[in-house]
Amino acid sequence: MGKMKQLTVVSGKGGTGKTTLVASFAHLAPGEVLADCDVDAPNLHLILDPIIEESEEFVGAKLAVIDEEKCLKCGECEEACPFEAIDSLEINSFRCEGCGVCVLVCPVEAVSLRNEVTGSLYLSRTECGPMVHAILEAGAEGSGKLVSRVRDKAREVARREGLSLIMIDGSPGIGCPVIASLAGVDLALVVTEPTLSGLSDLQRIVGVCRHFGVEALVCINKFDINSEITGKIREFCASEGSIRVAGEIPFDLDVARALSQGKSAVDFSAGPASRAIHQVWKEVSGSIKRG
Repeated sequence: MGKMKQLTVVSGKGGTGKTTLVASFAHLAPGEVLADCDVDAPNLHLILDPIIEESEEFVGAKLAVIDEEKCLKCGECEEACPFEAIDSLEINSFRCEGCGVCVLVCPVEAVSLRNEVTGSLYLSRTECGPMVHAILEAGAEGSGKLVSRVRDKAREVARREGLSLIMIDGSPGIGCPVIASLAGVDLALVVTEPTLSGLSDLQRIVGVCRHFGVEALVCINKFDINSEITGKIREFCASEGSIRVAGEIPFDLDVARALSQGKSAVDFSAGPASRAIHQVWKEVSGSIKRG
């Protein structure tokens, strides 16, 4: 096996079609490792229908616990808590950040921190190859840590099975899970759409890629719904050190029809969008090989 490569598909906002692209890429390059790093709202599994082979709990937080038998009811912990998570010596789990101040100030060591399970990690098998995915519990923190765990597991699988490419479905936006999805990858494909918010979010996510030294390609999805903004996206890419546009995908109802049946666009039809996705993959895979 040659050097393991990692591709992350990201977008500055949700709903631009990055998961649709990843699912299609999985069918165009079967046998590689897939990693769904959108742990807050994963949906790649809805298209690829994975069969779960392994699962593990994810400990992403700590919660303060008071031992009532040891507690002197002195109120030191309640007074010191910076998040006002202790009221009448009762821990409010929604306020507690697991910072440990209460543990430090307790004179009789009656307070401790307990690990909290905040999500689950899965290794599954799809018709396109192995897939690592995860889900963070609603409202839980630690999404960046869980994304890192997904990527670690994907690398373990790639090494064990002798696979050379990891395709990552990243989180939308520019926050912590996106940074965890991008750091150290070989190439990022940024999916955008021709709207003012799409252009603005593209500019932000390209800045994140540049900060981490990750080469970025751009894909304009539904490029034909607004030719004016599509032109501005092209101008932006040209002005930012000639960021290459890997392809432009037209609006095509077959994509929605494919998703409604739990299929990828390229597996459903050979329509305009499917043909454009083939071309995007040709450009992306070529860049990965050259890198």
